[in-house]
Amino acid sequence: MYENCSIEEAFELISRGTSEVIGADEIKEKLKKGKILTIKAGFDPTAPDIHIGHTVLLRKMKHFQDLGHKVVFLIGDFTGRIGDPSGKSKTRPQLTEEEVMKNAQTYKEQVFKVLDPEKTIIDFNSRWSTSLSFAEVLGLTSHYTVAQMLERDDFSKRYKGGQPIAIMELMYPLVQAYDSVALECDIELGGTDQTFNLLVGRSIMKEYGLSPQAVITVPLLEGTDGVDKMSKSLGNYIGINESAKDIYGKTMSIPDNLILKYMELTTDISSSDIKKYEKAIKDGDNPKTYKSILACELVRLYHGEDEVIKVEEEFARIFSSHGVPDDIETILIDAGDSIANIISTCMPSESKSQIKRLIQQGSVTLENEKITDINMPINSFGILKVGKRNFFRLGNKNL
Repeated sequence: MYENCSIEEAFELISRGTSEVIGADEIKEKLKKGKILTIKAGFDPTAPDIHIGHTVLLRKMKHFQDLGHKVVFLIGDFTGRIGDPSGKSKTRPQLTEEEVMKNAQTYKEQVFKVLDPEKTIIDFNSRWSTSLSFAEVLGLTSHYTVAQMLERDDFSKRYKGGQPIAIMELMYPLVQAYDSVALECDIELGGTDQTFNLLVGRSIMKEYGLSPQAVITVPLLEGTDGVDKMSKSLGNYIGINESAKDIYGKTMSIPDNLILKYMELTTDISSSDIKKYEKAIKDGDNPKTYKSILACELVRLYHGEDEVIKVEEEFARIFSSHGVPDDIETILIDAGDSIANIISTCMPSESKSQIKRLIQQGSVTLENEKITDINMPINSFGILKVGKRNFFRLGNKNL
């Protein structure tokens, strides 16, 4: 797709939507020499469901694939059992080998919605990490000092606050760095919360006599609430495996100030078009128009063009005309059961805390009557609406 572009065009694509490129001149020099670069991004399989926040990094990997470079999707089945302490205020529970491998399989099943399967090398860092001798591990630790490790913000805060830091956690950046040594990486990709770890890799590679990897970081994407980082646990995510209706509806709910950022980081909308949309919004155009363009593009990426047409029509009918979907699921309930229990039956994947939050913030209605008491018994039946997109027809189980 981009394999015959100029060095300038290649670097423009590489730099799109990045927070920082460390070693830019090194990358350009290698590109000028025609070198096929080895690009690595590591994934500790602790969160098996991929949302569009994860795709920011995956899409950057895809850019390198489109440029003809070697991309390694590295599953940290070894480091996943340590637990990355990045941004953590306390020691993170270790995953079992069974949990790690189950999550890793889920990743493998989902990432090819973004990456080209024929151009993706999937590797596991246990391939080299488990065979390191104790002497080799000690040799690895000799290349980095405790003082250097405590420069890391989260370690520093925990140390000053008297909170425990396990020696194993201090090992995490070094083990991740050794991955770069084993793969002889030219570039490592990661989120901005990984900057310290990626720079340790750059430093350690020099100690092993290798050319240091360049480091490219990408922003952490805010969720649909516009406040916190996108996370399934916070309920502010857009999952790539969700229905076209949910992807479209959730995208239409994001704050206006995130439209252009989502476009740049999660879609193929061109930079020139994004600049054009930015000017139009500044000149007074309704942001909803461009939010719809974004929503359609995300549906197109993960469900195809046919679904775009369907979901646009349904969204317009439901939300513009205050209508109700045609295909509402009927849920049979016991009269007198609490609204919280009923929603849990209708939406079993939602956590109790999220259900409680939805009720208390006034996002639940039954036959257009708002419900805010989580313990309210339900004795009537009809259309239950939860949030902006979820509709259920309640029926009496005992009839």
